[in-house]
Amino acid sequence: MKDGVNQVLLTNVDKKEKRVSGSTAVKGITGYRLRFTVLVVIFAVAFFGSFMLGRYPVMPWDLVKIVLSKFINIETTWSSSVEAVVNLRIVRAAAAVFIGAALGAAGTAYQGMFRNPMVSPDVLGASNGAAFGAALAIFCSFGYVGITLSSFGFGLAAVLLAYSISRKGKLNETLGMVLAGMMISTLFSSATSFLKLIADTDSVLPAITYWLMGSLASVRVNDLVFAGIPITAGLVVLYLLRWRINLLTVEENEAKSMGINTTRLRAVVIICATLVTAASVSVSGLIGWVGLVIPHICRLVFGQDYSRLMPASMVMGAAYLLVVDAVARMAALSEIPLGILTSVIGAPVFIWLIMTGGSKNGA
Repeated sequence: MKDGVNQVLLTNVDKKEKRVSGSTAVKGITGYRLRFTVLVVIFAVAFFGSFMLGRYPVMPWDLVKIVLSKFINIETTWSSSVEAVVNLRIVRAAAAVFIGAALGAAGTAYQGMFRNPMVSPDVLGASNGAAFGAALAIFCSFGYVGITLSSFGFGLAAVLLAYSISRKGKLNETLGMVLAGMMISTLFSSATSFLKLIADTDSVLPAITYWLMGSLASVRVNDLVFAGIPITAGLVVLYLLRWRINLLTVEENEAKSMGINTTRLRAVVIICATLVTAASVSVSGLIGWVGLVIPHICRLVFGQDYSRLMPASMVMGAAYLLVVDAVARMAALSEIPLGILTSVIGAPVFIWLIMTGGSKNGA
């Protein structure tokens, strides 16, 4: 009799635990959807606000009508100057969305792969390689297209070189990539400094210096097309792999026991993160800290699950860069380079990560 009663009690307790667990899961999904919806609303406000804010503000209804006029015939009730401002800002806003999303996703992917929230998209040398490529093109007077192509090519080459060195080394694969990336970054940074040292101080040196500080002021439609293809391709693959990136955060043997080829998965993540990083830097210059700050903030808000963290980092990265770019246009008489503003925010966050060790909410 006692055994029968105990069995019934255990069964009831088990059912109750399942109901509580299921209720918690539902609340977690609902909470995530609510927070993500709020994030999307913030992104929409930032996007439309980037048109309305500035020395020449554009009203929302004028913006909507001008955009609609590109597709359908409507009565022109706005001035030509307003349309010119919209045409300029729509390219700039689109660039901010692409680049912000790309850097946010790349930082998230690298942090998951290296299991370290202090990692940023330039960990394997893509940013410094792209910076050297642009500096070399400016030094050789290649022209605007040449600068973009050279920057993109050297960004890819830097990561390929770092990855090849790590594969040939006898250290742990992850540690080997980090060390190789640091070495390649240092080499390209030194090469860029040498070019600045021997560059003409009247024209070439200022051009290199300003490019290295990062800006969206000179982005053109052709740049969006050039960078948009690799960025879109990389973001789509990273989004589709967001579930599997979780497996890179566990021990190697545990992931392999689940039938996952971690070497192949890691290579795909590196390729995609490198594509989006190199493409972004090639058209905007160096915009640091986005790939470090955004993933960590998203981790605090949305948790450790990369299936949720990846899309959140894309949206927040886009919204963040839209806001920073608006501030860059309005904060002073002349435009402030984006690299300066992102560093003002990123440096305190990095100091906080160092002080806390990134262990509380780390990947």
